[in-house]
Amino acid sequence: MASPQRRGPSAAGTLLIEDALTKMMHRDGSKSLKTQKLKRLVPYGTHSSFGDFPPDFMHDDCWKQKEGKELMRRSFSSPAGLAKTSRNTHAAFTVAQNFRPIHQTIHSHPPKAGATAPRAVTKTEFRRFYDRGDLPIQIFHGSVGGKIAWKVDIEKLDYHHYLPIFFDGLREKEDPYRFLAVQGTYDMLDKGGAKILPVVPQLIIPVKTALNTRDPELMTTMMKVLIELVKSGDMIGEALVPYYRQILPVFNIFKNHNQNLGDKMEYGQRKRMNIGDLIAETLEVFELNGGEDAFINIKYMIPTYESCVLA
Repeated sequence: MASPQRRGPSAAGTLLIEDALTKMMHRDGSKSLKTQKLKRLVPYGTHSSFGDFPPDFMHDDCWKQKEGKELMRRSFSSPAGLAKTSRNTHAAFTVAQNFRPIHQTIHSHPPKAGATAPRAVTKTEFRRFYDRGDLPIQIFHGSVGGKIAWKVDIEKLDYHHYLPIFFDGLREKEDPYRFLAVQGTYDMLDKGGAKILPVVPQLIIPVKTALNTRDPELMTTMMKVLIELVKSGDMIGEALVPYYRQILPVFNIFKNHNQNLGDKMEYGQRKRMNIGDLIAETLEVFELNGGEDAFINIKYMIPTYESCVLA
């Protein structure tokens, strides 16, 4: 008797493994959730499971003080900023030569546009509903990791209400919100069947919001979910075609976002974390499942896209 095939970790479990690996590789905290919060790219959660502490019992945030000192150090109007110039700039001429203040600098090249820079992530509806206790889910504490316990039958859920909330939670980067949102979305797509197709128009705004964060982790998570969404039922790929104008502009920016590593190995391919390859895979799934009008609409939004269907 053949032994059953062992499945790998779930989508949410893979994110937890990636977090543990990142902590081991970057022990200095250069890549962590706390660092992203200091940059104000991720919203702060509640102080405890019972809510925020009273303002009278709170101390001043140390990170605000450090941030203020850092801004003063970088400011050209401070004495430290006057004495320090960057490598790609040269000191300004005297006031008599170009009538500029002496503390200003002239950049040797145009500044970056920042089209691929991560945007700040706003608070999600999933977090608000979960903190309020309105979602029928809880973490499954068992021997098998990467699962959640549903308090009701998934097939009996109101997909018009719950599925957009779970899609909105895919922007979360803090556990347990991220774990529950990602795994819950995959469970609902696996058991949804014919209930998913009528909800597609309500999913466009959460998908667009997550992609517009320009965050590689959130973008790869959303693209994997989009692939599962298209494959979860009939006609879903065709239902997404009218919404390509909202989804594909970010794909056009990151389509060639690949690193030239030479003879080195790209481990992100195995983990499906390479944005360029994942965008190509997502577009191929859109074309193959979007009907006869899918390619022309993809080509209109992404002119460099080549069809994967042989003539």
